[in-house]
Amino acid sequence: MDRMQRIFKLHQILAARRYPVPRAQLEAALECSRASLTRILAEMRDYFDAPIEFDPAAGGYKYSRDAFELPGLWFTPSELLALSAAQKLLAEAQPGLLDHQLAPLKARIDKLLGQEHLGGGELAHRLKILRMAARQPDTRIFQTVAGATAQRQRLKIEYHGRERNAISQREISPQRLIHYRDNWYLDAWCHQRDGLRNFALDRIRVVKTLAQPASDIPDTDLDAHYTATYGIFGGPAKHRATLRFTPERARWIADETWHPDQQDRWLADGRFERRLPYADPRELILDILKYGPDVEVVEPPKLRNEIADRLRNAAAQYK
Repeated sequence: MDRMQRIFKLHQILAARRYPVPRAQLEAALECSRASLTRILAEMRDYFDAPIEFDPAAGGYKYSRDAFELPGLWFTPSELLALSAAQKLLAEAQPGLLDHQLAPLKARIDKLLGQEHLGGGELAHRLKILRMAARQPDTRIFQTVAGATAQRQRLKIEYHGRERNAISQREISPQRLIHYRDNWYLDAWCHQRDGLRNFALDRIRVVKTLAQPASDIPDTDLDAHYTATYGIFGGPAKHRATLRFTPERARWIADETWHPDQQDRWLADGRFERRLPYADPRELILDILKYGPDVEVVEPPKLRNEIADRLRNAAAQYK
């Protein structure tokens, strides 16, 4: 029986008994020594605020009030560390977001992580999350969009699209908030375009919550549109790219998941081949280019020619 199991079992025993439970009986039930029981009692008082009191006359322990319940969050040490990492990521990804709402949870996590066997609070100083190419959305816009998404209300937005460098007015029904590659996006039904669209939150200039309820798109339709192809751009898969990586680069690529439907195989010469579906090639092109001479686009021809042209243009700048 591990420590958390003993704490939970001790709580069950004390919560079910109206009278003090002798120490010897608790030691037997928890299968532990006197010293271990003393530590468990101290942890319950210190970290869970358990109202445990000792009755000298009865020689046993009891709860001083009937209404006490253990916190609903139960984690193993590794889960606590993972939650702390997620908490740190949230704080750094969007400073100020939900600070007030998360404060009680943060205090509880910090108290639990402060226990000696979990590092005595060292994790906060030993955990570092590096973010690359993050674009910060306005906090007020983020909270308005998040609120409308949760409460199922339509939004009116002023959106500045990067590709066309144009500003448009849209009425949208928000569907899902997406945190992807250190940036926030909104999957939504656009009533002007009469279709699903993806909006970068940092490009929303003005937002207003409308009184009309948001149109709900089934999850199956959202998944089919947004997760069927590579990258953040949605739409039905139109092509499949075949990429071949050098043996040196393959040692990294082979362990990475780029898409749920990717097909991988090792070639006889040591190279690594990956096939994956895509609709919009923009993000895929950028990812291919960053591997330079370590990757070859085999097919389709249009994608291969696009990569070759960009590499030639890049090389021409250094002549």
